[in-house]
Amino acid sequence: MQRDAEATRQRLIAAGRAEFAARGLTGARVDRIAEAAQANKAQIYHYFKSKAGLFDAVWEDAVRQTVEGLPLDVEDLPGAAALLCDAYVDHPELSRLNTWRRLEHDDLPPDAAAGNDAAGRIALIERALRGGVIRGGFDADVLFALILHVAAFWEFTSPDVMALVQVTDREERREVVRAVVAALVGVAEAEG
Repeated sequence: MQRDAEATRQRLIAAGRAEFAARGLTGARVDRIAEAAQANKAQIYHYFKSKAGLFDAVWEDAVRQTVEGLPLDVEDLPGAAALLCDAYVDHPELSRLNTWRRLEHDDLPPDAAAGNDAAGRIALIERALRGGVIRGGFDADVLFALILHVAAFWEFTSPDVMALVQVTDREERREVVRAVVAALVGVAEAEG
């Protein structure tokens, strides 16, 4: 029975991810989530205690998948940023979940897994800065945040501004991200 329970839990997380990305925590409906997961509403409350509990589980799952899928090679921070840029394109719900979490759930403390992962990545960047592997006019924590935001630039920039930016091809966007991060960390990009 454990296997069926975990399968149901994972279906609820997947259905919740789609519902929360589309409608946020407030607009999401547990009946739609349950129907999409081929489950019942009682199972949401059994596994997650509340709709907000399911949102938290969806967030933790998204963080885990992102962290596991994005290694950080300090010798290739432009490449790491390009991978993150691709992750936003491949999983557009990530930026929406992030936005909804900030708008509707900003009273929560930072996610422990995300915070621990970020702290580890910042420490790697700090060592790379001290060792001269990379340069930059910013402290490691600020540099890390800038890299994240450059990678997510296309997803978080106003549609009004994006209508004026003539970079619509995925590969071209990826290369812009790579070039900007290369400039941030003071590495020369090889000519393609």
